[in-house]
Amino acid sequence: MHRGLFITFEGPEGAGKSTQARRLYERLQAAGYPVILTREPGGTRIGELIRRILIDLRHTEMAPTTEILLFSAARAQLVSELIRPYLATGGIVVCDRYADSTFAYQGYGLGRDLEELRVITEVATGGLKPDLTFYLQIDVEIGLQRKQHARERSERGGQPAEWNRLDARDLAYHRRVMHGFVELMKQEPERWHALDADQPVDELAEQIWHAVMPLLDRITPLATR
Repeated sequence: MHRGLFITFEGPEGAGKSTQARRLYERLQAAGYPVILTREPGGTRIGELIRRILIDLRHTEMAPTTEILLFSAARAQLVSELIRPYLATGGIVVCDRYADSTFAYQGYGLGRDLEELRVITEVATGGLKPDLTFYLQIDVEIGLQRKQHARERSERGGQPAEWNRLDARDLAYHRRVMHGFVELMKQEPERWHALDADQPVDELAEQIWHAVMPLLDRITPLATR
């Protein structure tokens, strides 16, 4: 059992996970808690190299098994190098996506065997699960439109925005992924906290903060260490 607090963010594309993960990280940091922010795939030097392969739009020939194993390899490195060591110090880890995405995207989305994915994920993570997972709910079409608009703004010189190989899959695929997340929440309702992502960013951030506050009793602020 780890000593710290492990919080993850999940949801369809364009739900605003990265924004809310960063907002929570910044608020925890400002409140004096030991906290790091990371993401999947990525978060380590090796993980970021794997990420480039996974999201590249040119890699259309990638086999589903290759995709699963690459995601799991990046996750194994992240857990081993960053997440477990930081939790062991009693700190908070905020992660933009984690293993639930594999079950939703490769399991329900691509139709891969869920039991096989559980075995692979167990090996990659050593059984490490989040203490709390926020699911940001949004209609998949609206979410994809958000990402497309962000990409268009980026191309016109705005803030960088990613449009990757998984984003480019058809609408039916993204609907299967959303259904997968709904099924995952039913299996572990005590861990998941679902919130409407189609609301002002500040209001959503406040709801997330109120859900996290009761768990902060277990964390020693930096000033009192």
